[in-house]
Amino acid sequence: MTMTDVTDQDATPGSDQPPLVVTGVRRTFEAELAPVRALRGVDLEVRAGEFVAIMGPSGCGKSTLLNLVAGLDVADEGAIEVGGETITGRDDDWLARMRRRHIGIVFQFFNLLEGMTALENVALPAVLSGAKRRAAETRGRDLLDLLGLGDKAGAMPSVLSGGQRQRLAIARALANEPTLLLADEPTGALDSDGGREVLELFRRLHDGGQTIVMVTHSDEVAAGADRVVRMRDGRIED
Repeated sequence: MTMTDVTDQDATPGSDQPPLVVTGVRRTFEAELAPVRALRGVDLEVRAGEFVAIMGPSGCGKSTLLNLVAGLDVADEGAIEVGGETITGRDDDWLARMRRRHIGIVFQFFNLLEGMTALENVALPAVLSGAKRRAAETRGRDLLDLLGLGDKAGAMPSVLSGGQRQRLAIARALANEPTLLLADEPTGALDSDGGREVLELFRRLHDGGQTIVMVTHSDEVAAGADRVVRMRDGRIED
């Protein structure tokens, strides 16, 4: 199995339909003293097979944008299309199905299920999407092998190093062959060696055709992307 096999998606580089289109998106949060305008009219297009890093100071809106793209939050205004489907204005059940079809998410702090083995963690998204357990576990083993964790299939996440835990989280995010791989500060909880390990993995996934949108505060991490998008005060800077 190769990286190309893992990232063999409907939205391929050169296709007419961008995997992600964000148009005029605004998001305001109510706060005790005054409303917080997290996003103030964001436009963003990500092409198939592109690796985009979103950077900016704390509070600039980059994680809010990622949560909206993932369907984990709802925009006040504007439109978001993922995999050619408009996701704004949809109900929770529809968004959950959309995430299973189109979205893989890698979090800063892994969000692994500690009571499950590495293989069970990776296989779970496919099982929840309706795959037979044997097929889900076969793909899970392939992903673990590919990400250098083939000998850890039966291990609990708690015995893995930080870099191994993040690789496991990435394997889980790839389980349903996502249109978009979203990563929120994926190296933020790792030491320098673990961070380099994860960044190299993202580069390999990108080389295989995976579309990646990554939030990071690190210039070194962002340097591995095709394009760096900088945000400030809820807007994308020109």
